[in-house]
Amino acid sequence: MLVREWEDLPDAIKKESVRKYYNTLNKKRLSLLNKRVFDIILAILIFIILSPIFIITSIAIKIDSKGPIMFRQVRVTQYGKQFKIFKFRTMVKDAEQLGGQITTKNDSRVTRVGKILRKLRLDEIPQLFNIIAGDMSFVGTRPEVVKYVEKYSDEMMATLLLPAGVTSKASIHYKDEEKLLVNANDVDEIYLKDILPKKMKYNLRGIEEFSFLGEIRIMFGTVLAVTKKERSRERNF
Repeated sequence: MLVREWEDLPDAIKKESVRKYYNTLNKKRLSLLNKRVFDIILAILIFIILSPIFIITSIAIKIDSKGPIMFRQVRVTQYGKQFKIFKFRTMVKDAEQLGGQITTKNDSRVTRVGKILRKLRLDEIPQLFNIIAGDMSFVGTRPEVVKYVEKYSDEMMATLLLPAGVTSKASIHYKDEEKLLVNANDVDEIYLKDILPKKMKYNLRGIEEFSFLGEIRIMFGTVLAVTKKERSRERNF
């Protein structure tokens, strides 16, 4: 995971408000290299271990509803590069034409199998391919769609100094984001003006406090958060 020289950064990222975050990461090149090696090895191991689940899930999606197994969408990652994120499809075919790009609680576009996959976060498994390819990391700012990145403040652009991630502290704290948007008249407006800025505070602090061991703790924290959420649902049921 290489850190570009400041002069080689895209103009959209090369802002004075980004420099302090760049300087922090520039001093941690070895940790970033360890992070990349760790990502590749762990992603391959997890894919091998979860390959039976991958196959079973693929079959379940095809049986449950019409459409492809995978959902692919253009997102933005390190240095503003656009890539196609992989997820198991959890919505009906052509869902984006039927509604917005943000999913709310009880969204009618989510399929029966999709509800289970989202609840257990199994829809994220195909992102292992994105990690191996280098477009994503296990820990980092969740990749946004282009139209949201275009609304970033200059400081928010600092999150593009690193690859996008599957999870982060922001993801843990906003794991129930769909509930926050359930009564919103304009989902995009609420997300951009209220939720995104708050998530970005976590993401920017994550860059300032970046450490390889710290990211391992975030990964474990994500597992605990998902497990705790499921136990809570079982008790309520």
